[in-house]
Amino acid sequence: MSREKVLVTAALPYANGPIHLGHLSGAYLPADIYVRYKRLNGDDIVFIGGSDEHGVPITISADKEGVKPKEIIDRYHNLNKEAFEKFGMSFDNYSRTSLPIHHATGQEFFLEFYKRNVLVEKKSLQFYDEKAKMFLPDRYVEGTCPNCGYEEARSDECENCGALYQPTELKNPKSKITGENPVLKETSHWYFPLGRYQKRLEEYINEMNRQYGWKENVLNYCRGWFKDGLGDRAITRDLDWGIKVPLDSNEGKVLYVWFEAVLGYISSTKEWAINKGDENLWRKYWQDTNTKYVPFIGKDNIVFHSIIFPAFLMAWNDGEREKYVLPQNIPANEFLNFEGKKFSKSRNWGIDVIDFLKLFPADPLRYTLAANLPETRDTDFYWKEFQLRNNSELADILGNFINRTLTFVNKHFSGEVPSKGKLDDIDTEMINLIAEYPAKVSKLFESYKIRDGVLEAMNLARAGNKYFNDSEPWKSVKQDKEKCASTLNICLQAIYTLAELLSPVIPFSSDKIFSMLNAEITEWHKCGGENLVPGHKLGKVEIIFPKIEDEVIEKQMQQLNKTAIKEEPKQDEQITFDDFMKVQLKVAEVLSAEKLEKSEKLLKLKVRIGNEERQIIAGIAKSYKPEDLLNKKVVVVANLKPAKLMGMESQGMILAAEDEKGGLKILSADDLVKSGARVK
Repeated sequence: MSREKVLVTAALPYANGPIHLGHLSGAYLPADIYVRYKRLNGDDIVFIGGSDEHGVPITISADKEGVKPKEIIDRYHNLNKEAFEKFGMSFDNYSRTSLPIHHATGQEFFLEFYKRNVLVEKKSLQFYDEKAKMFLPDRYVEGTCPNCGYEEARSDECENCGALYQPTELKNPKSKITGENPVLKETSHWYFPLGRYQKRLEEYINEMNRQYGWKENVLNYCRGWFKDGLGDRAITRDLDWGIKVPLDSNEGKVLYVWFEAVLGYISSTKEWAINKGDENLWRKYWQDTNTKYVPFIGKDNIVFHSIIFPAFLMAWNDGEREKYVLPQNIPANEFLNFEGKKFSKSRNWGIDVIDFLKLFPADPLRYTLAANLPETRDTDFYWKEFQLRNNSELADILGNFINRTLTFVNKHFSGEVPSKGKLDDIDTEMINLIAEYPAKVSKLFESYKIRDGVLEAMNLARAGNKYFNDSEPWKSVKQDKEKCASTLNICLQAIYTLAELLSPVIPFSSDKIFSMLNAEITEWHKCGGENLVPGHKLGKVEIIFPKIEDEVIEKQMQQLNKTAIKEEPKQDEQITFDDFMKVQLKVAEVLSAEKLEKSEKLLKLKVRIGNEERQIIAGIAKSYKPEDLLNKKVVVVANLKPAKLMGMESQGMILAAEDEKGGLKILSADDLVKSGARVK
């Protein structure tokens, strides 16, 4: 069989906090399952990861604690590395972007682009804190959104309504460092011209999709960016923390984290090569056209890996130096929520991986997450589902099949694999089924349908239990021991196959199963055959998946609800009747609705208010499908000043209320009320 050379990377997590279960489902667990499978498949594969240790989130965390950024990154890099190891992540190298080898790599790319005049230098106005004597990145400035009035909006974006605007439009800006009103001051930065590469990027993505079938969420995200048109994007910032811009004239500037972080995959592979004793070994994967490069990410990283990073590599490859490979596929996952709500550090909602693993083994968590991966839509982690997956599937299906088979062999065949004798149809059917499963699961894993592959593997355990029951070895051991021997031999071969098929998913438990079989794992394509020869002595039987009792789960749910921080209701500012009457609320009829591909939250609506038609951009896409809104009568703020959202003008605002789960419910009017009617 042909072997592939594969380079796999998993998104670099920010080292400003502990990773939680959502991070695992988004990028890390599916990558690890895929890598473990490919190793068993005999492929030449290297798995690269690391911590992203620059950028404003790091400095904000440091400022809050009154420490240096290095203290933050050291703490969380080590904490997350430990969590990954305990979870069973099998990185070949887990690096850090604060290392000299990464700084050198980032500066090498910048200088290559600078010397070949790829970069564009531009001047712009940026907020400057005169008291702190520093330029302020967008996360260091808060003010009132010019569109919706949200009072904690960033300098260029409102998280409340999704509006994008110029810093000059932000009302009442405040520095988060000193609390002072910052001034706008001119600064100069280097920009990467993404627009120059748009046509090539579109052709590249179309070709990769034609050959390898990219996921729709990735394609739709890219199409949205292409539709709006790619522009120049700044790659430097006025900060102290980060990779210094390697130009004497750019003192006090660092490389923007979004530019250099993706290069961490390359620098981490360089570090791996040095540790292997061959500093050029990394080129075998990054600079060989036979390499299949697959980055595993969450959907919030799609633009960086499908558009920005490939554009950098294209720009580099236009030069005279060695060429880099581009991603062959980008299997981005959606988000995992926790008990119906988004993970939230500020509200203490969720659980970090390192804390989870103090309570439970890694494998039940790996299996639960793998069986519910958010591959095509957002999914949820529920404590009750975790318990059910462990008890009903791992314990009652897989564990029960293993335990009853090995216990029976120990009791009636001296703990040795019995020989097969005569076979009937049910035996032949089970043998053929075992032989089919490695290829069946392989096909799903190869197409990045990890969840389906996991569920298929568990189906073999279901089939094994059914075969055991239908064969009734407790009867045949008394009436026809040769028939009983055949049944148990086939069950043992099924267990061996299951141990291998599930080893990428539950590696610790798989090792225990092989220990109980007193056997070693083989190559993937061989595991569906007769791997245990007659007379082979089995190992000691043990319970692999203890059940989780109700009170254990109840305790976790109670603890979660007890520690979750309830948001204190703000005292509403009182206004006069005259103030209220200034707001014109009117009934509008929705004529058309469509999603904005570049945004997860926004819908573009055309509405009729009386005899007038308007366009409104509304942040309700997560709560309503476009077709749900057609001909619906809604209440809008009709005299709101037009605002730009995602480059489109919004001529009003739809009124909506938030439900208990954080979804939005629009305020609708009775069908008998005419469009344009004033709401008082």
